[in-house]
Parts: sequence; C-alpha cells; structure tokens
Amino acid sequence: MTVNEKIMVLECKNLARRFSDAGQTLDVLKNVNFQVAAGERIAIIGRSGAGKTTLLQLLGGLDLPDSGTVSVNGKNLATLSNKERGVLRNEALGFVYQFHHLLPEFTALENVAMPLLMRRDAVSDSLARATEILTRVGLQDRLEHRPGELSGGERQRAAVARALVTRPAVILADEPTGNLDKQTGEVVFELMLELNREAGASLIVVTHDLELAARMDRILELDQGTLLPYEG
Repeated sequence: MTVNEKIMVLECKNLARRFSDAGQTLDVLKNVNFQVAAGERIAIIGRSGAGKTTLLQLLGGLDLPDSGTVSVNGKNLATLSNKERGVLRNEALGFVYQFHHLLPEFTALENVAMPLLMRRDAVSDSLARATEILTRVGLQDRLEHRPGELSGGERQRAAVARALVTRPAVILADEPTGNLDKQTGEVVFELMLELNREAGASLIVVTHDLELAARMDRILELDQGTLLPYEG
C-alpha cells in the first residue's frame, strides 16, 4: 500500500479555536491541518499553555472548533448530534489521561468493562473482554481490586486497558506517563506501543518527554497556534 493509499482514520482541516478572557480574544489554535493513518503513532509536543490539551479535546469531540473540521472515520464531528458524537467516541476513540479517572467505587474489572456496558453490550461479553485486556496489561490478579488498592502504575495500566477495550480506531493520550516515576512511566509507555502494534489502533500522544516522543512515527510541535513537524 502506498502512502496515498493509506486509510486515514482522523483528519483535521483548517482547525481553529479561540477563547475570550477579560475582553481579550486568544487564538489558541489557528489553521491546524493534519491526517492520521490507521495504526500510525504521532507525538504532539509544545510548551505549557500552547493548546495541546485543547487540540486533543477537539480531536475527541469533547469540544467543537470555532472553524474548520475534525473527521473520525470519515464523519465530521461538528455535524453530529451530541448523542451521535457520544456513540462515535465510544466506538472509535479511546482516551488516556495523566490522571487515570477510574471510578473509585468500582473494581478494575468493572471500570474497564464500563465503556462496553454503557453501549449495552451483554454483561458476560463485556466482563470477558475486560478480563482479556486486563490480563494483557498484567493485571489478571487485580481484577477485583478498586483503584485505591492499586499502585499508580497499575491504575494507569487499567486506564490503558479501558481505552483499548472497545477496540478503537484512535487512542488519544494526554501526558499518559506524566503522573508516574520514570521507570513506571517507561513500562506504561512501552505497553501502549506494544498494544498499538497488536491492535492496529492509531496513537496520538501529547507529551513533554522528547525521549518518548522520539519513539513515535512522527513528532508534531504546537507553537503559537500552529501545528508543524518538529525540527529538533
């Protein structure tokens, strides 16, 4: 398959997002254009406050742009209803954050099965799939443990499992190792790369760690609202 024949699972065209504060308008994103091929791994870097998290929120349909488009699997997020966007997020996107966002009252198994249960998959199938992916990330002995009973690295591995349980086309990760020590962060990041290779899901990671970014297929830098190839 040639470059031009690659399947694009996510596309941004002329994306812009601005905010108003104390009468001032701040252009956080200006004319952002890029494509993500199936299975591709992309790192997005940039200084603090550059708009990296804002960009991820737009890519995930958690916010809408002031102009331009974001398309996931060929569907323009802005033309979908809130319900339709929610369905697309559940089916096509996985999210991993710096903080795990696991629900404290539920077990690791229940947390990971939650996206499947929310779309009304059979309970038995949901729990079986969650068990499978938790085993894959090395938490087969922690299925019935609640987040408070897990270490930081285990919680983040559970969060990665939750992002992958729906077999998404794209995983969006916002500083996924930022809350972990270097050694644990390395383990979690390597796990994400391994699962990316196995599952074929595209991986978009916001990170400040250039060593981690260098292991991706491409590095893009967000600077003054514009996203460009990183020049080093």
